[in-house]
Amino acid sequence: MLTIVIPTKNEEAFLPKLLTSIRKQTFQPDKVIVSDAGSTDRTCEIARSYGAEVIEGGLPGAGRNRGAAQAQTDLILFLDADVELRDPEFLEKAVGEMLERKLDLATCDVFPLSDAVVDHFLHKAYNTYARAWGSLFPHAPGFCMFVRRDAHKKIGGFDESVLFCEDHDYAHRLKRVGEFGFLKATKIPVSIRRLDRDGRIQIAMKYLAAELHLALIGPIRHNKFNYTFGHIPFKKKKP
Repeated sequence: MLTIVIPTKNEEAFLPKLLTSIRKQTFQPDKVIVSDAGSTDRTCEIARSYGAEVIEGGLPGAGRNRGAAQAQTDLILFLDADVELRDPEFLEKAVGEMLERKLDLATCDVFPLSDAVVDHFLHKAYNTYARAWGSLFPHAPGFCMFVRRDAHKKIGGFDESVLFCEDHDYAHRLKRVGEFGFLKATKIPVSIRRLDRDGRIQIAMKYLAAELHLALIGPIRHNKFNYTFGHIPFKKKKP
């Protein structure tokens, strides 16, 4: 029924939390695939210790494609290593709603693993913005995407030439061949590590510029947005 694909690079700090939360789900996936882009830490060792299959990956789009190619189930769930399925019924609710609504691609609202008011404001603003566009200009963050395997194959998977916002490009293309929707039954908790590392204002401005690029120019196949893949721990400056 369901295969979970997780692209990784140096995720030993976050991956155990996600894999533990998957183990606690009332609905269990048929397989968990960790598509690793050459980690130099214990990521692969940790993944195997949880029973996940580890394969060679690459940048997120390529890693998801490699994982999806190994899937034999009707449904695939793409997750990033820094999310947690804190609701033990997350998969049960999400899969049930996706099947009931006959969706080919689905995502859900996001909320930050943070107590800061500003972080909740920013994520609520994103949720409102993404839902306002709906299927007209679909937004599906790569850290939580449910997709039917047949639909994924039909569009040729992720465009590996797209270096930034490859998830939104994927959603735009898949919407042309299937039904896209936001799940109502659950939300996905995600870390704020990128906000801490790059800064909240900087992140907001970067994604605003990316939105304009997608709307006016098209997919982002250059690296002027300085996207990096692979977790680098955030170090606070000494006073």
